[in-house]
Order: sequence, then C-alpha cells, then structure tokens
Amino acid sequence: MSPFRPEVATRLQELVPLLRTRLDALTARMVDVLVRTEPAYRELAEQAGEEFRASIRRTLETAVESLVGVPASRGQAAARENGRRRARQGMPLEVVLRAYRLGGQMVWEGLLAASRAAGRESDPLLVEVAGSIWRTNDLDSAAFAEGYREEQCRLTGVDLETSQRVLDGLLDGRGGDPAFVRGATDLLALPLTGRLLVVVALPDGDGVPALAEPAVVLQRRGVRSVWGTRTGAQVGVLALGGRRADDVRGWLAAVACGPVGISDVLDGPAACASAYRLAETAARTLPGGARRVVSIDDRLPEALLSNSPEISSRLVGQTLGGLLRLPDDERSVLLDTLAALLAADGSPTRAADELYCHRNTVMHRLRRIETVTGRKLTDPRARLQWQLALLGTDHRRPA
Repeated sequence: MSPFRPEVATRLQELVPLLRTRLDALTARMVDVLVRTEPAYRELAEQAGEEFRASIRRTLETAVESLVGVPASRGQAAARENGRRRARQGMPLEVVLRAYRLGGQMVWEGLLAASRAAGRESDPLLVEVAGSIWRTNDLDSAAFAEGYREEQCRLTGVDLETSQRVLDGLLDGRGGDPAFVRGATDLLALPLTGRLLVVVALPDGDGVPALAEPAVVLQRRGVRSVWGTRTGAQVGVLALGGRRADDVRGWLAAVACGPVGISDVLDGPAACASAYRLAETAARTLPGGARRVVSIDDRLPEALLSNSPEISSRLVGQTLGGLLRLPDDERSVLLDTLAALLAADGSPTRAADELYCHRNTVMHRLRRIETVTGRKLTDPRARLQWQLALLGTDHRRPA
C-alpha cells in the first residue's frame, strides 16, 4: 500500500518507470563520485569492482522501488546485510553512511530529472515525496549501521585464548598446513590466504606496550588483524587486502611509543614464522626508547651484529679497544669525531661542519684515532670495521 496521497501515488506510477531506465546512469554517477572523493571506496573499487557497482545499483533500485509500494523492510534487510559485508571488508562506518546519504540525494535528483523529462518543470506533488525519500534513507542507514556493528562484534568477539592459540600456530610454522589455515580462518573470520604482514612491538622497561590497541587502530583504516604476545612482545598478523604496506607502517609509526619491527608483505601464511623472526630481530636492534617502525632491511648491519654477540664483542674490542680504554671525556670526543668522519665519507671539512669545530681540530683528532687504533682512514677495510664497531657500541652520530 502506497504511503502517499492518491494523486501523488499516481504521479509516481508515471515517473518511476522512467527512473528505472536511468538506474545504470545513476549508478555510474554515484560510483564516480565515491571513487573520486573517498579513498576507502577507491580501494574497494580496485579490489571488488563488480561487486561494488552491483551493490550500489541494488541499493538505488531498492530506494526507487520503495516509492511505489515495495515494503521498506525489504530495503532495510538489504541494508543490514550490506552492513555486515562492509564490516568484513573493513570499510569505515562513517564513510558508508555518507554514501547512503549520497544515494538518497541521487534518487531525489533522478526523480526531478524524470519529472522534467515528462514535461513537468516544477511539480509541487513531489515535495511530499522528498520527505519520504529521506525518511527511508534514514531507516536504511540505521539498518546498515546495525548490521555493521553486529558483524564487527562477531569479528572482534573471538576470545583472547583462541587468538593466541592461532597466532602461536602461525609463528611456530603451521602456516603451511592447509587444514590449520582453514580452521584458523574460520575461527578468526580473518582472510589468512591473501597478503599478510607480521608486526612485533617491544614493551618498555616497565612492560608498557609499544602499541596501544593496534587492532582497533588498524580496523578503523580497514585492516583486520589478530594480536597476541610472545616473549613479552606484542605480535600481530595483519590481513592487508589491497592496503599498501607503507601506509600501514605510517599508521603504526604514528601511534608507536617504543621499538616496532615489521616484516615484508607475505603471500599467504606459510612464511609467517620466518617473517616473525625477522621482524623481532629488526625491533630488537633499536635502542629501548626509540619510537620507530623498521624492517629488517633497514637494520641489516645491526641485525648481523645482534645475532652474533661473540663476534660483535670481538669486533668492537679489536677495532676500538684502544679508544674505549681512554678517559671518558677524550673517548667520547674521539668517537663523535670518528662517527662524523665516517658519515662525511672521510671528509675532515664536512666532519668539522657537523661537529662545529675547525678542520684542523678534526685532523688532530683523526691522527689520535689512527694512532690509538692502528688503522688508517684511507683504508676501506678499516672504515668498514670502524662503522660496524660503532654500530656495536650504539655510537653512530656525534652527540
């Protein structure tokens, strides 16, 4: 039964068939607006273009049909299911609600265009329809939000013990077992067969985590993840979908309050165990107070030294031993000078600029360094050993 007065209902029976013929054009226009103005929809269009367009068309079609007596409950049921789907895809709720408002605007503008095409430039009967369109739009938006939140609760409602058990399995090398991966995917409702990233965040000396609620931070940006702990560190496996690893790295860096290591992008879960070890090693090469997100490629020399403590200790002792035995003040000045010279590719002039002193002062200190260590700056092997030894002492830049 139509909610409108008979004369309004009659006019809609004339206009809605014309509006149906314009659904494809309305869909194309709405998709274009969303892709141009909303990064989340741009990514969705790249990942699931046909499903995305079909969903937009169904939503517009349902809104159009509601004008001629199709029960509003049908549109709300579709909106609720759409909410569940967008939650699984990690779409931000507020972005999709804006899209629903845009859909209501599209239907209204399409109806006005149909009226003009039918020869009625100004039709006062349609004023009554405007309020109905926006009421229906509000109901559909509320149903969408309800479905979205229901699915989000389901997705995040996995208990911590289950998450930890699945995570331990991945980090222990079970990612290559198809049966385990299928079970883990079902338990977590997390797509583990696509592009993944492993993150390790180290706590500070008081045990305060380096990342506060990382799953929530990432979920807001459309990235689903599972988190747990291992050897005192936060460990997460992230399902990237179509997101760029550099973007995720930036989001984590913005909230990091301690050292964080990140793996390369994995194609499936088989390599999660090795990715975890590399990400953990990268994080542990950072000094305790560092608020940085690094990959193993950013820290290869430090990683080599940290994984071979005996060799690292011997390298430092053999290369810098004489300097390290000097009085504190002289040792600090000479190590700063050596670090500046190495950073300046051996140029005393540039090192002097870095140290805010005269070039002759740098030359005098260099002679002292060469005498104490028995090595020459002009020797490439000596420069390499000095650089590695400074990394081993965590003395890399002038104070």
